[in-house]
Amino acid sequence: MASVHSSFLLPYNLLSLTTPSSSSTQILFTARPSATHLRPLLLTTRRRSGRRPFAAVAEQAATATEAAARRLYVGNIPRTVTNDELAKIVQEHGAVEKAEVMYDKYSGRSRRFAFVTMKTVEDATAVIEKLNGTELGGREIKVNVTEKPLSTLDLPLLQAEESEFIDSPHKVYVGNLAKTVTTDTLKNFFSEKGKVLSAKVSRVPGTSKSSGYGFVTFPSEEDVEAAISSFNNSLLEGQTIRVNKA
Repeated sequence: MASVHSSFLLPYNLLSLTTPSSSSTQILFTARPSATHLRPLLLTTRRRSGRRPFAAVAEQAATATEAAARRLYVGNIPRTVTNDELAKIVQEHGAVEKAEVMYDKYSGRSRRFAFVTMKTVEDATAVIEKLNGTELGGREIKVNVTEKPLSTLDLPLLQAEESEFIDSPHKVYVGNLAKTVTTDTLKNFFSEKGKVLSAKVSRVPGTSKSSGYGFVTFPSEEDVEAAISSFNNSLLEGQTIRVNKA
């Protein structure tokens, strides 16, 4: 064993063994890699089996929330204001990433509102504080965050709404809903004229904000026809709703 070259011993654990019949000690080596040689493998395994997927999901959610908080709605602006002019006005209070005035695709005229994306949430907050309610070209402008991100408090309620909805082939689409109309409001309104199975208000994905339309289901086709006849073009919370077959 003394003739064994030391290079063969390097990757292995050395074992000192004394036999019962002899006082001599023999040096043996095992085929088990040493802790030193295992360490890179263990580190690699830990990296691969860590919590990166969960961290990635959390990071994506945080990014989406931050993006929503940086995007501002600027309403009631003069028709003559351009993208560049709006950007210059807003830049006085924070760093602007993008400013976009909305135009009618047929007439080409300004629709009197715009969206401005700020560099940071702090910039967006500063612009709201400084510009909301101020005058621009003789008009009082409105500045706020475009959409309220879905909070952890809203999520269980919306999930419950979705799970409780009873779908049916006998269903109507209800359009032009006021933003204040809830699922319960919609169901109670249609229940005044007949039997309703279920109702739901559609939400902007990722938020608790109403999309402005919803669905109501009924037990029969006769109930659908009666609902359309009774409620199409009727008023619900100050707005004329549209009701037709879904």
